[in-house]
Amino acid sequence: MIEVVFFDLDDTIADTSVLAERARRNAIENMIKHGLPVDFETAYNELLELINEYGSNFSRHFDYLLRRLDIPYNPKWVAAGVIGYHNTKFTQLRDVRHARKTLIRLSKAGYRLGIITDGDPIKQWEKILRLELDDFFEEVIISDFEGVKKPHPKIFQKALKVFGVSAGEAVMVGDRLYSDIYGAKGVGMHTVWFRYGKRRNAELEYREYADFVINDLLELPEVLEVLNGGEGSNKEVHAGG
Repeated sequence: MIEVVFFDLDDTIADTSVLAERARRNAIENMIKHGLPVDFETAYNELLELINEYGSNFSRHFDYLLRRLDIPYNPKWVAAGVIGYHNTKFTQLRDVRHARKTLIRLSKAGYRLGIITDGDPIKQWEKILRLELDDFFEEVIISDFEGVKKPHPKIFQKALKVFGVSAGEAVMVGDRLYSDIYGAKGVGMHTVWFRYGKRRNAELEYREYADFVINDLLELPEVLEVLNGGEGSNKEVHAGG
């Protein structure tokens, strides 16, 4: 029987891909508004390259952006970028459609819920708290706190140990086939690929590791019923109504 349902956070519970793009654009626009002497496309493309090289959790994107553009450092422009980015993040962060309703249904059905996510612990907790979803989750496992990222088996094994369950008693739900689905399947967990967001057609070579594919989180309770009834696998489930 399934006891624990683990979720990825970004683009599984928190709708963050579109938000991040919008926030970065607004950051550059605000820097230019306050005097950054570079056109938008040049600055924005340079920022994307920087993020690709240093990662989205790097804390000095705007400082490094000025260096890469060969512009003398001006704290005013860095502050403008930070304000543009955070104002967007604070006002436009949303949970994924039907996420809250699904969490309520699973909680009422008696499932224990957890999160396994990559990223900076403070940033990831900020998303959870701003969305007021923390009460749903018994534990939140975050890569940069644990020292290991998905799809490494150790982060999934850590989550199972924290909950005191076997791999066969747990399900991993995520939008990334490689880090979420392939990783969880590697330790023996049941897997549900949430085909959503910018990665809905990415990493398809790992699709075979998904026991189920859903396009709406409201389909998840049906998947759990199938798993608890011992029926088949590798099915695509569609929510009714």
